[in-house]
Amino acid sequence: MKIVNSIQELKRYLAEERQHNRKIGFVPTMGALHNGHLSLVKRCVEENDVCVVSVFVNPTQFNDKNDLATYPRTLDNDCALLEPAGCNYVFAPTEAEMYPEPDTRTFDFGTVSAVMEGARRPGHFNGVAQIVSKLFYAVEPDNAYFGEKDFQQIAVIRAMVKQLNIPVKINACPILREDDGLALSSRNVRLTSEQRQKAPLIARTLKESTNFAAGKSVQEVIEFVVNTINADPVMRVEYYEIVDGYTMESIKNWSDADYVVGCITVYCGEVRLIDNVKYK
Repeated sequence: MKIVNSIQELKRYLAEERQHNRKIGFVPTMGALHNGHLSLVKRCVEENDVCVVSVFVNPTQFNDKNDLATYPRTLDNDCALLEPAGCNYVFAPTEAEMYPEPDTRTFDFGTVSAVMEGARRPGHFNGVAQIVSKLFYAVEPDNAYFGEKDFQQIAVIRAMVKQLNIPVKINACPILREDDGLALSSRNVRLTSEQRQKAPLIARTLKESTNFAAGKSVQEVIEFVVNTINADPVMRVEYYEIVDGYTMESIKNWSDADYVVGCITVYCGEVRLIDNVKYK
């Protein structure tokens, strides 16, 4: 496994791989890797000849400077996990390498990026589009892999790839969970022991809501989820929206979409956790 810090060096290595007609897969990450990331790497290794994983905490997608400052950075540990997982190249650039000058590009993806996370974290998805497009230009992968925990982000990246005409297949991979249901996240390490005990309430409630939904309206299901989670004093729902899984637009009736997903953000103490569930 090679650890590469410059775009030029990475391009040189990958050009050699392409000369041998090797298919290149790519997993972009911000590091602090866990089994959720490793499940993406495993699939990437299985479906491609070469696996590239980037580790870069991207400043332009943080609208909260404190969140950026506290985001865990564990490159040595990340590399120790990636090598036995079959990764061939770790791309770990500096901020100066990725942003030699400010990226002033602004993207308009319509509703997909304007609602939910987009509404509450101004500039977040624009920053995601900036860095992922830069990484795609650097790696030029055949396949890229993203976890469905960041459900809206995948929709934004699909829209970006289409808009910029980048020839890469976007592969969405299922959420990996702890035994108690909590979605794996780099932020979970910031939970206190009490909060960690409480956090699985999110996934448990979402799962219960899929049964509760029979014969109930969309609004009744939303109220069930919000009220159940907010009943715990450690938890505070920022939003729960039931949306068309393709457009991210909120639905009022179950018949409004063929693909229906509930997306939630919850503060567990000060830690912001996200999750989602499919209804149909």
